[in-house]
Amino acid sequence: MRRILWIIIGFCLCGVLTARCSDTYQLTDGTSVSGDIISFNDDGILFHTTDDKYPPRVPWTKFSQDTLKELAKNPKINQYAEPFIETPPKAHILKPIPIHPVSRLELPEKQSVIGAFFSSSLGIIMVLLIYAANIYAGFEIAIFRARPIGLVTGVSAALPIVGPIIFLSLPTLIPQGATEQDMQTETGAPPQAAAPGAAPAPAAETQPTTTESVQVAVPAGWQATAQLPETQVFQRGQFTFNRRFFETKFSGFFGMTRHGADKDMVLLIKTARGQHTVERISRIAANDVHFEVVAGAARQEVMVPFGEIQEIQLKHKDA
Repeated sequence: MRRILWIIIGFCLCGVLTARCSDTYQLTDGTSVSGDIISFNDDGILFHTTDDKYPPRVPWTKFSQDTLKELAKNPKINQYAEPFIETPPKAHILKPIPIHPVSRLELPEKQSVIGAFFSSSLGIIMVLLIYAANIYAGFEIAIFRARPIGLVTGVSAALPIVGPIIFLSLPTLIPQGATEQDMQTETGAPPQAAAPGAAPAPAAETQPTTTESVQVAVPAGWQATAQLPETQVFQRGQFTFNRRFFETKFSGFFGMTRHGADKDMVLLIKTARGQHTVERISRIAANDVHFEVVAGAARQEVMVPFGEIQEIQLKHKDA
């Protein structure tokens, strides 16, 4: 009986010693597992706990970092536990940035705007361009207001900016003998009007009305020439060539066929590039006009900007 009692006491002591010798493994959720490792693989570790149970296999991701480091010390478990051990980030070492002295540009001295223009070559070129544009503006204003070109350009050269503004503010100079109705627009005078400062052309002498007829022998060729309408000339400067001008003066040239007085008439357009004999105006826009011109035996359409037209003649095709 005593032997049996001592055997039981021995088994109890072995159980207590075994429980004390079992390792404890901390988990990430705050709990722990105490027992012996039975097996391990890629899915985790299977334990035999101290209470003689076999709980489900514990995955590697549930072990704490300290436990994984302890398990990695075992050469057999190292290859499974090491991939789950977090490597602490490397401490960044801040290197000092050397600051080297640099050379800085010296700022120019403060001066007036005009002085700044003349202190550099670029400013001088800009001043010369503005001065040339001022004189050219005076030339265009002289044509626009029918004023003497020499006078306007001279005043513009002597009084830049101010001179062109003065003449642009003045009304258009109407030549002696011309009326407002004779002007195509307010920017030009009719070609038959006298130039500024010139004496007006003498009026044609009226012939007294008599009942007697004077018979004069005139050749047949002269009679045909005398019956042709007079050629009308429209020069740039005296007229403003724009869409309104063509629609007003040459409305009969817009149709496919012409009738009446415009039937046998043609337009002679003189430009900086050449001269065109126009049979019809095919299209017209805000800045240019399209003419149907005669080129030998064929006809073609030509686009001419309003700014390039120097003179327009309306004449008979046989003139």
